[in-house]
Amino acid sequence: MLSAYDHTTEYSHWDSGLWTRVLAASGVRNPLTDKPFTEAMLAGLAGGIGFMIFTFEYKDTTTASAVTRFHPGPYTENLLRRSGAAVRIQQTTSAKLAQGRLDAALDTGVPVVVRVVRGKLPWVVEDPLADMDSVDLPVVARIDADYLMDDGGARLERISSDALAQARSSRKADKHWQAHVVLGAGAAALDEELAGDPLTVEVIRHAMAETAGELLSEQAPPGVPASYAGNFGILGMQTWARRLTDRNSKRGWMRIFSDPERSAAGMAMLHGLLVGRRFSGPGALRPLYAQFLHEVAKTGEAVSGVERGSLLEAAAQYAALGAHWDTLVALVGAPGDPDFAAMAAAVDAIAVLENAAAGALEAAAGVI
Repeated sequence: MLSAYDHTTEYSHWDSGLWTRVLAASGVRNPLTDKPFTEAMLAGLAGGIGFMIFTFEYKDTTTASAVTRFHPGPYTENLLRRSGAAVRIQQTTSAKLAQGRLDAALDTGVPVVVRVVRGKLPWVVEDPLADMDSVDLPVVARIDADYLMDDGGARLERISSDALAQARSSRKADKHWQAHVVLGAGAAALDEELAGDPLTVEVIRHAMAETAGELLSEQAPPGVPASYAGNFGILGMQTWARRLTDRNSKRGWMRIFSDPERSAAGMAMLHGLLVGRRFSGPGALRPLYAQFLHEVAKTGEAVSGVERGSLLEAAAQYAALGAHWDTLVALVGAPGDPDFAAMAAAVDAIAVLENAAAGALEAAAGVI
């Protein structure tokens, strides 16, 4: 049976957008508003924003990749736990068991999120770099032996059970993973779950503090080698600004992208990631985070006037940052030879503004 799933809602970032759709279709509501969760609120709970930049030189190409959401922390896990939704997460190596679990969950009337290698879907062209990671996609209904899946496009895609099983099993770490909301009495007896405590202002405060802390940190994120600290957060932006006009060092962009073909491929990859909505989004997701802070400021009696002022100050800074990021993205995607000097100036200015905004966010988190 097809759940009340709306695949046409707009989204800024895929993971927060898909869970906005899934939680709404599953009847989950924000306890602070008694309305369905907005994407902005879920994105903020997930960690919202961040920064990572990496380049790698290979024999035939040089890659450049960037992430502007909270990363590499547990974005989806944060979102689900902090929302308070009763979500069952299951994983198995058995395709037969996985299909049985998928069917059983769909029979309860809720959509089910699965992890797939996107290039293994029948309607998608394989991309070796993009397909190194899995992507979460909702399965919203079963039709005979087939399924309807939302891949973020303008329509639901029909896929056979065999094709879906192949896409779900293509990456070992995520093989036959699924997650869905558990309804009614079953929510109290979850055996494999990620069910958090009810959403409160204190939970939001912790999410904000974590986001600010990661942006301002001069240490590598947990689980990342210490030598990569300069690739993350505001420190990563400052490092990138210096490397953009560096002709001599091992990682200087004017050296590693001196070859026109390597430069064209690297800038195309970087631009695609920055304009895409899998690892980034409009304005590097800063406007979406500003919307989150505005929503927190409107939570009524739970937020005082002083707290509201701090939240709105941080929100204004992140809203303004969106335009700066869009200008940088346009420079990266401009035709012809890349203007690394202009990019460096833009990144340098962004780093200053990001530092101020993260400080305001940290202060706001400390008072709410």
